[in-house]
Amino acid sequence: MKRGKKYVEAAKAVDRATLYDIPEAISLVKKVAVAKFDETIEAHIKTGCDGRHADQQIRGAVVLPHGTGKTVRVLVFAKNAKADEAQAAGADFVGGEELIPKIQNEGWLDFDVVVATPDMMGVVGRLGRVLGPKGLMPNPKAGTVTMDVTKAIADIKAGKIEYRLDKNNIIHVPLGKASFEEDALRENFQTLIDAINKAKPSTLKGQYLRSVTIAPTMGPGVKLNPVKLV
Repeated sequence: MKRGKKYVEAAKAVDRATLYDIPEAISLVKKVAVAKFDETIEAHIKTGCDGRHADQQIRGAVVLPHGTGKTVRVLVFAKNAKADEAQAAGADFVGGEELIPKIQNEGWLDFDVVVATPDMMGVVGRLGRVLGPKGLMPNPKAGTVTMDVTKAIADIKAGKIEYRLDKNNIIHVPLGKASFEEDALRENFQTLIDAINKAKPSTLKGQYLRSVTIAPTMGPGVKLNPVKLV
């Protein structure tokens, strides 16, 4: 894959054979974020889990203390008093049955997170084929199927992120923006790693965190020492 000049230049700052400690890695990843826009810093965590087994699935959510730097649009499926509560709590969109054709037929997807009250999951379930592949299906483990819509919306707007294994047993999540202070990125990263360590399946044998890399959207990855993160 051909890389641009900026990428090649930035990559020289990273020693690919070194496994960095958190402070060094954060400092370095900020340095190699050289795009003209405020890049997102992402974490890519390869685990020793086998997601094909239900008892080794990892899925959850955590509120990053400094948020992600992104404005998140929240859609809430609720009715009656809960719909009013969602509006009051700052949801960007609130609705029910009437949203099904809009999403299914018109391809409307102008939202980043979907929250639903449990009594609306029958309606939301009909959107599984659209929302599922995009990782937008509400899920109790992620706190997005709940009667407490006020808390759900507040957490999401404050910087709650969802983490889950992809088909290669890797977790990909945003940590913040390149413009964040190093301390803020460090605290966000530590909060994430603590949550993922807590989510370790009890049935897992062998090494849990195989590799941990942080990278800006357009820049090279910086590898951390996974042994020191457990």
